[in-house]
Amino acid sequence: MVSAAQPEAVEAGVDALRAGGNAVDAAIACALVAGVVDPQMCGIAGFGNAQLYLPGTNGEPDVHTCVDFHGTSPGSTTEDQWEHLVVGETRDGFGFLLDGNVNDVGYESITTPGAMLAYYEAQTRYGALPWADVVAPAIEWAEEGFPVRPAVHRWWVEGATMGRVDTRERLRFTQSGKRIYFNADGSLLQVGQTLRNPDLGRTLRRVADGGAAEFYTGSIAAEIVADMQANGGRLSADDLAGYKTIWGDPLRTTYRDLDVSTNMPPGGGVMVAHLMNVLEHFDLAAMGHNSVDYIRTVTEAMKWATADKDAHVGDPEFVDVPLERLLSDDYGAELAERIRSGKRAEVARMVGEPPDTTHVCVVDGDGNAVTMTHSLGMPSGVITDGLGFMYNGCMGVFDPRPGRAGSLAPGKRRFSSLCPTMAFRNGELELVVGAPGGTQIAMGVTQVLLNSIDFEMPILDAIVAPRFSSTSNAIDVSNRIPRATTAQLAAEGHDIIRWPQSYAFALVHGIRRASADPDPTEAVWTGAADPGGDGMALAI
Repeated sequence: MVSAAQPEAVEAGVDALRAGGNAVDAAIACALVAGVVDPQMCGIAGFGNAQLYLPGTNGEPDVHTCVDFHGTSPGSTTEDQWEHLVVGETRDGFGFLLDGNVNDVGYESITTPGAMLAYYEAQTRYGALPWADVVAPAIEWAEEGFPVRPAVHRWWVEGATMGRVDTRERLRFTQSGKRIYFNADGSLLQVGQTLRNPDLGRTLRRVADGGAAEFYTGSIAAEIVADMQANGGRLSADDLAGYKTIWGDPLRTTYRDLDVSTNMPPGGGVMVAHLMNVLEHFDLAAMGHNSVDYIRTVTEAMKWATADKDAHVGDPEFVDVPLERLLSDDYGAELAERIRSGKRAEVARMVGEPPDTTHVCVVDGDGNAVTMTHSLGMPSGVITDGLGFMYNGCMGVFDPRPGRAGSLAPGKRRFSSLCPTMAFRNGELELVVGAPGGTQIAMGVTQVLLNSIDFEMPILDAIVAPRFSSTSNAIDVSNRIPRATTAQLAAEGHDIIRWPQSYAFALVHGIRRASADPDPTEAVWTGAADPGGDGMALAI
C-alpha cells in the first residue's frame, strides 16, 4: 500500500514494489517523483524527516529508526543578522516577517539542503533495487512532462498570505522559473497544461549516476556554489560538503493500549507525544467526536503543547530540550488538571498556514513500513540556471530575535512540525500516518490518531472527519464544524476563526492494519489520502 499527495508519485512507489523493491525503495521513488510533479512542496533541495520500520526477515535484526534531514543554516549565519529587520510573526507561529522578506524569498532564505542525502542514504542502506532504477521514474516525469494538477495550481495562484511574498513572485524570481512555470506570453501555466523541466531531468540523471556525492561535493555542488556567490547567497561549498543527516531512535510514547513512535526534535513528534500524554487523562470517546467539550479540551491541549514548543523546543545540538519533563506522566496529569479547571493557555504572538510540504506512507508485503514528510518550507524561488530544482526557503522560520530556542546560529536546524508517526498494538504495526501542512501538521496527525484509536474509525473516516486547530489564542475550525458547536464555544469567550475550506489543518495520509493476523505477509491494509489535496492510496 502506498499513500501520498500526488497520483504520479504513488504510481512510482507501487511500480517499485512490483519490480521487487521494498517499502524504502517505494518511498524514495515516490518522493523523487513528488519533487518533479509538486515542485514547490518538496524536492532534492529540501528537508524532512522519515521513520523506517523494517521487521527482521530471514534471521536479520529489526530496524526501527528515523532519519532527520532538516536544512542547516549556513556557516556564515549570525544570531543577530536580522534582528533589526523584524516586522512581526505569523499568528500560528509558522515564521517571522522581515523587512524586505529576505528570510522568505531569495538567496538569503536558503538552508543547506538535506533531502538529496537522506533519499540516497535510506535507499542505498535499506532498499533492494539499484539506486538508478529508483531515480528513473522522476527523470521520465521531468523530461516527458506532467499535467498541472489543481492542488499545484491552487497554491500558485493563492496570492500573498500572512505578509509573505506572493507565490507567483517566487515562481518568476529567476529566469529559469519564468521559463519553467510560465507560457511564452508571460501567463502562468494553467490546470491541465503540460509542465516539462528538462533541466531537472538532466540533474536527476547526474545524481542517478553519481549518487548524493554529485550534489554535495561534485559538479552540481560547484554550480550551486557559483550561483550563490554571484547572487549574495550564504550557502557555501563547506556547508554542502559538511552536511550530515542524523539517524537515531524514534521518540516513543504510549497512548491507551498502543505504543506510538514518532520523530525527535527539531521535528514535531514531540508535540504529538505531548498532546497524547495530556489527552490520555480524558475519556474523549465519552465526550463525543467534535462535541463542544471535545473541541474545548483538545484545543487547550494544543495550546499548552504549542506554548511549550515555542519556549523549549529547537535543535538539540544547540538547545537543551527538556523532553523528560515535557513528556512525563506527572506533567501530562498537571496540564490535564489545568484544562479541567478551566485555566486557558496563553500563546502570545508578535502580531494561518501554507501547506508547502508533502508526505508519503508505504507498507510492503513483508511488513516493512516508511512514513516520510519532506518539504521546501516556504520555497525560496531560487532555481540555479540549468539545474531545474527550486531551493528550500527554510531560514524564514528561525527566530530573528537572539537568545531564544529558535534563534539563528550557524549550522542550526530549524524546528518544524513534521511528525511521521507509527502506532503498534502488542508489538504489531497498526497505523502509519503523516502529513504536510506547516505548523498544523502535528495537530492534524494527532486528530487522525485520536479518531482511529478513541473513536475506532477506519483510516479513511479518520482522515475525512472535520478538523480544528489552536496554535494561538484562537480556535481555528474547518467549515464542516457545525456553527451550533462554535456558537457555544464563542459564548464561552473563545475566539473562533472559521476557515472557508472544508478540509483544513494539514493533509493527512495514512495506512492502517485492517486484520488481526500477526503475520505481516498475511496482513490486510487499508489506506487513504486527504481529500483536501490531489493524492490517493493504492494497493497491490
